Amino acid sequence: MNQAKLILETDRLILREFSLADTAFIIQLLNSPGWLQYIGNRNIQDHKDAAVYLQNGPISSYRQHGFGLYQVLLQQNLAPIGMCGLIKREQLDQPDLGFAFLPQYTGKGYAQESAESVIDLARVNMQLASVLAITLPQNKLSISLLQKLGFNFDKVFRFQESDEELQLYNLPFQKT
Repeated sequence: MNQAKLILETDRLILREFSLADTAFIIQLLNSPGWLQYIGNRNIQDHKDAAVYLQNGPISSYRQHGFGLYQVLLQQNLAPIGMCGLIKREQLDQPDLGFAFLPQYTGKGYAQESAESVIDLARVNMQLASVLAITLPQNKLSISLLQKLGFNFDKVFRFQESDEELQLYNLPFQKT
């Protein structure tokens, strides 16, 4: 594993910050069928494209917000299997949970395990009223996971630059 900052560990997973050493994995994940169907084509075709994506996305978010999307690896062999974390978008008042996994690692509980850990981290370490989540209405697996995590459907909306209809979910945090 490269020397990227460790964020958290679960029984089966490690979540760490992405680094520019992760370009091969980014090419694989961002061109996987689930990513292309439910998130969209980011035109990441080579290591240069992947480095720009990492630099302008997750790595920039770590510096700007102190959080971002993290690489998810298996504890047992350090194999990278997906990403999970929080994204701060200008159009939303709270960060939203994002996750994506390579197809061979879906249906094994890894998305739920990593998402629960990210949510717990946000609840304990960040002064947030809630965490949001966005999904396409046809992404039934993501909707099911969001409901298991305690998210509630909020509304249908569109980002200003898009005519794509999305569903917004909300997970409010209790004030202690």
